[in-house]
Amino acid sequence: MASSNAAVSGRTAAALFALVIVLWGINWPVMKLGLADIPPLHFALLRMLLGALTMFAVAALAGELRVPARADWPIVLSVGVLQMAGFMALGFFGLRYVGSGRAAILAYTTPLWVLPLSVWVLGERLTGGKLLAFALGLAGVAVLFNPAGFDWSDRAVLFGNGLLLLGAALWALQIVHVRRHRWVGSPLSLVPWQQTVAVAVLLPLALVFEHDAAPRWTAQSLAILAYNGPLATGFCFWAMLTVTRALPAVTTSVGSLATPVVGMLAGALWLGEPLSWTNTGGLLLIGAAVATLALGEAWARRAPKSA
Repeated sequence: MASSNAAVSGRTAAALFALVIVLWGINWPVMKLGLADIPPLHFALLRMLLGALTMFAVAALAGELRVPARADWPIVLSVGVLQMAGFMALGFFGLRYVGSGRAAILAYTTPLWVLPLSVWVLGERLTGGKLLAFALGLAGVAVLFNPAGFDWSDRAVLFGNGLLLLGAALWALQIVHVRRHRWVGSPLSLVPWQQTVAVAVLLPLALVFEHDAAPRWTAQSLAILAYNGPLATGFCFWAMLTVTRALPAVTTSVGSLATPVVGMLAGALWLGEPLSWTNTGGLLLIGAAVATLALGEAWARRAPKSA
């Protein structure tokens, strides 16, 4: 029983992290297609509902379905409200005003918030490699964001961008809390309850803000929900919690910058979205940041431990 609750090895966490980056990156053009048929808050609600049903079934089959211990309820509420409901709702709502490429970039500015929090709250040491990766990643985000091409006079666009930045800040708080929390239950035993909390938060929001809207059920929208529910929400949120427990907060946040890179490449391949010089430059900088981080982690694992 104790082994099921133990954090996974660094190598397993890195493999899970890479898989989540690909699945979530691909999901940005998938979500863009889905928003043509499903209102944003309904989309977030259905995604969480399907994810919760999937993970309740998986946890039951794995013998991990149980009511969370009292000590775990803070992390159940934190992940459910901040990441699963807050980040998701703000992201989908922001997509009403912001294009999917820019939305992906803004949603993954999490390292801006995680770096000071991880040092201040967690006491994590910042090596030269991590600082270099952080600088390269932020430079890539700045190039991709391209503020010179931004319409600062459009209040709706400003509102949408603000929502996405707020969502990134909420995710940063959740990353730090996951690293700080003393876990009793395993991620698999807690994820269904966290997603249930998210459903409880998103349901009234959808009823209030989208009371006159309804999903349009088509073969495409059903296929998109099938991808978003069990896979992008059920599996990926469990995997990300597992990764966040096993890897340093700065590593997780900087590495997550690869997700919008995958999303932009997938959008270019599937939706024909253009890759401008700013996109290409940003992709190269973020790629360099992720490579620097990965090499630093590999070196740290191989370095001999001091007595």
